[in-house]
Amino acid sequence: MFIGSLENTERAEALHPFFKKVFDYIKSHDLSRIPAGRIDIDGDNVWISVSDVQGREPEEAKIETHDKYIDIQIPVSGSETFGWQARELLTERCGGGYDEKNDITFYNDITFFYFTLKPGDFGIFFAEDGHAPCIGHGLIKKVVAKVKL
Repeated sequence: MFIGSLENTERAEALHPFFKKVFDYIKSHDLSRIPAGRIDIDGDNVWISVSDVQGREPEEAKIETHDKYIDIQIPVSGSETFGWQARELLTERCGGGYDEKNDITFYNDITFFYFTLKPGDFGIFFAEDGHAPCIGHGLIKKVVAKVKL
């Protein structure tokens, strides 16, 4: 996991060849005006999902992991809290296991570590990072960049 500010993305950009493409796009567009949906940056290698989600309580947020894509999550309006747990500690799969089409596995495990991102912050979640997103109050507009491993 990597947490940072959109004002200083250079170290994050060095972690993966496609990260710079994501941050260049995000910094050159007014994310608050982009409607919900998918934006292709480099086909299935890099794309962005813009969504409006209803914030939820921590106990309602399921931990998720991904096998094929890295998530870069950015709240656009409203703060968003995330739970985090190391993937190797997750044991309670739910929802039928790995969903290959959507590249996601959900877990019922309890999260003990929480942190909050505000607009202008970002979090990067790698395959080893179990994360429980969308914790907060009210409507949260967010961007999730999907970067192929």
